Amino acid sequence: MLSSSTALGVPGEAPMANATTSLEVREVEVSYGPVRVLDGISLAVEGGEFIALLGSSGCGKTTLLRAICGFVATQRGNIAVGGRDVTNLPPNKRNMAMVFQSYALWPHMSVAQNIGYGLRLRGADRAAIAARVAATLGMLRLEGMGERRVTEISGGQRQRVALGRALAINPQILLLDEPLSNLDARIREEVRHEIRTLQRELGITTIHVTHDREEAMVMADRIAILEGGGLAQLGRGEEIYNHPNSPFVAAFMGATNVIRLPARRGPDGIAIVAGPHNGGATLALEALRGTAPERIPGEFKVALHFRSEEARLDAAEGAADGALLLRGRIVQGAYPGGYYRYAVRVGEDQFLVDDKRRFAVGEAIGIALPLAAIHLYLG
Repeated sequence: MLSSSTALGVPGEAPMANATTSLEVREVEVSYGPVRVLDGISLAVEGGEFIALLGSSGCGKTTLLRAICGFVATQRGNIAVGGRDVTNLPPNKRNMAMVFQSYALWPHMSVAQNIGYGLRLRGADRAAIAARVAATLGMLRLEGMGERRVTEISGGQRQRVALGRALAINPQILLLDEPLSNLDARIREEVRHEIRTLQRELGITTIHVTHDREEAMVMADRIAILEGGGLAQLGRGEEIYNHPNSPFVAAFMGATNVIRLPARRGPDGIAIVAGPHNGGATLALEALRGTAPERIPGEFKVALHFRSEEARLDAAEGAADGALLLRGRIVQGAYPGGYYRYAVRVGEDQFLVDDKRRFAVGEAIGIALPLAAIHLYLG
């Protein structure tokens, strides 16, 4: 675990950033030539909050991060830090720091020189730089490594050096551009918890770009999911996970199994019509996301999204209590550890379902979908 933030106190210097520095992005547009990458996106971040920008490649999350720090120009909208408009300020006047995916460390410099680099650019004197670097090394568990070249330390230690260089300049906003993607799985899991602990201790407002859903869920106070240069959904991880507001968000949050079935509006809600490969079920009108109850038609098609771990395998025939039953056959099985993952063919569709029990390939099987695990949209 990283050391306490009090280690960064240096006599005569301003304290580290605290939870009073907010960030607001208002209707920002960014284009690269004729291609609009950010399409009027708005995002309000409270002081001391940790926000993860999550989305697929090309959705605009890295462009948004670079617009916030001033590396790319905006064509419309503005950006404010602590209520101060910084839209037209150069990057070095915004009091922000970024940790890059590649770390961007100077290979010919020592660990200490890399951490103190930003302070030297700002004209700090040698004593202040030495004190800040020493405090930062202690906080990041890098004591005794100050004189080593960054080429002589591990990937996890390089990530800490890059983070230390960013924090040493006492920024109001910390920007993280997929800084853990170059680490192996074990180190990545350890470092993500260290960064989160440190961010909470310092109270520094942080924006973290990632394509890793688990990473965003573990680290962030709130998650902003971007789609096509806009904000698809913003909320706490648990809220977005359990109540995705669109098929895109549902799939991105792991509900990648999708089946389209006929449905009708009934007196008790939305009735899924039984068919050759599925039983029937009734869900509340409010279960249909993205459509107001009064606008639900009499008969329509629905798209049901569900996660492999939330379904259960059941008998192929009969009724599944409190669940929608899909009838199919196992076509493939694998054991990733702790459970089996099966590919089940249902009609023309194929779904992944996790189960701790062992079944044979070719076996007729039912997929029971608990109604609470179904994410329902007009299909």
